[in-house]
Amino acid sequence: MPELIEPLPETITQNPPSNVLGQHLLLELYECDREFLDRKDSIEEALVTSAREAGATVVDTVLHRFNPHGVSGVVVIAESHLTVHTWPEHGYAALDVFTCGDKEILDDIQERLVRAFSAKRCSSKLINRGINLPPSM
Repeated sequence: MPELIEPLPETITQNPPSNVLGQHLLLELYECDREFLDRKDSIEEALVTSAREAGATVVDTVLHRFNPHGVSGVVVIAESHLTVHTWPEHGYAALDVFTCGDKEILDDIQERLVRAFSAKRCSSKLINRGINLPPSM
């Protein structure tokens, strides 16, 4: 496992509060394989495979490779989405994983993405979404 720049938030290892609609993981990956970060097809395969193997249902994908380098895209899953933005010249990738489903799916996707991107260091932040909805909702 790569070195964590900062400890994972305590909530990442716990189930979300019952009044939360979903959880949004902001994942920063450093010292990744620079060639991998510039290959749209490889990144799409990593995102889709990570989602499916974690138990998520892939609905659609859209990724784009920029000139001269970098890839951005989204994988829509029934549970919400995964997004990616890469900077191969810096060996850096920013990923978001948002799920309204099982907490274990989020944890599993995170672990698979860190491995797939060959990150040597990572940082993550978990945000509970939909926590302040009015009681009538």
